[in-house]
Amino acid sequence: MKGNGPFVASSAEETHALGKTFVQSLPSGSVIAFFGDLGAGKTTFIRGLAEGIGAINLRTVCSPTFTFLNIYEGNQTVYHFDLYRLPREEEFFAAGFDAYLQAGGICCIEWAEKIPNALPKHTIKVIFSYLGEESRQIQITKGSL
Repeated sequence: MKGNGPFVASSAEETHALGKTFVQSLPSGSVIAFFGDLGAGKTTFIRGLAEGIGAINLRTVCSPTFTFLNIYEGNQTVYHFDLYRLPREEEFFAAGFDAYLQAGGICCIEWAEKIPNALPKHTIKVIFSYLGEESRQIQITKGSL
């Protein structure tokens, strides 16, 4: 993948493929914060990322909306957070979830805006915007928030 975008995905398959390509440039220990409306493609991108890592059963990759965290074991470990239902940032810390941000592997956080004080400075932002019914703009910002 060249550059940070913005990229345009015209289908779920293209969003998935972008995630698969994106992970190839990520070192272990990366934290990725995902931003975008419901249905914008965050989980689809993460499913592609998991495929790119390899040795992860893609049928197990789903948004952990009610449990907050799914862990996928493959060639690297993926920590997949969905914080949509997190009422307060303090609950993220109280549950000990912040430890996963330094656990190695790849940490993916949907609805990361709910934990602004927990995100490390090296967090990568992935922002999804609707362009149409199937089309999405995906902007990737590496480095400091």
